[in-house]
Amino acid sequence: MARDEGDGVSRRLRREQEQGRRRRRGRLEDERPLAPRSGLHSREVRVLYVACEGESTEPDYLQYLNEQFGDGDGQGRQRFRIQPVYRRNGLMPSRVVEAARTAAGEDEAWALFDRDQWDDIPQAVKHAAESRVEVAFSHPSFDLWLLLHFQAFGGEQGGGSKLVIEKLRQAKGADAFKNYDKRNDKSIKGARRDALKGREDKAVAHARSLIASCSHGRCKPAHAKAEQVDHHAKPQSPQQWAARSGHASECPVLQRDPSTDVWRLLVALGIHTDTE
Repeated sequence: MARDEGDGVSRRLRREQEQGRRRRRGRLEDERPLAPRSGLHSREVRVLYVACEGESTEPDYLQYLNEQFGDGDGQGRQRFRIQPVYRRNGLMPSRVVEAARTAAGEDEAWALFDRDQWDDIPQAVKHAAESRVEVAFSHPSFDLWLLLHFQAFGGEQGGGSKLVIEKLRQAKGADAFKNYDKRNDKSIKGARRDALKGREDKAVAHARSLIASCSHGRCKPAHAKAEQVDHHAKPQSPQQWAARSGHASECPVLQRDPSTDVWRLLVALGIHTDTE
């Protein structure tokens, strides 16, 4: 009888441990980062909290960055650990910024969100400037960043992603994406991750070219900034903060079509260093 009770306790402990692991997989309620891998001390690892509008594509991509680049390169690039912050059914942009700020505390915070149908993006940028949350805004969607790994792209999309996704499905070298967004599958795992490998420099170059060709005319990728901002530094205006993307401060965020700022995250982490 005692043996049966012991077995029951063991099973219960295993269930509780597994539930604890599931709770730590990046949901909004997480307060601390996952433990650094390979026995690394936290002070040796750059920790970033990156809040996402979506619940699948962006968190999957961030985990890809962790796995592919998080251990450094042995040549001076700092080890890092991204903690994705997201919620089931997604978040509107202003809530993405708030989620990043709340989860990060004094740590580095980024907010990833798209144009889509949202009308609170200017408010989200304002909150980001006040709390120094870095913004990685994509117009029309994060799917554009994926497409830029395989080819250049241009032309206003008016907030719609249909053409971007069609191009991604058909792009040379992107066979793993031929069923992307079919049956609600926008995951970035397995063969799709493999297809992205080694294409980071190309994606950054294509994203930077979109800034240079912005219809505003005064936007320049060389003006982009990716260095960390001190939490105690004087707050910048929303226009100044949005200009960290390389777009001119007077270029309205909602008119940066098409564009994506995700490339700055790669530069910030040292994954891509040549920004000429």
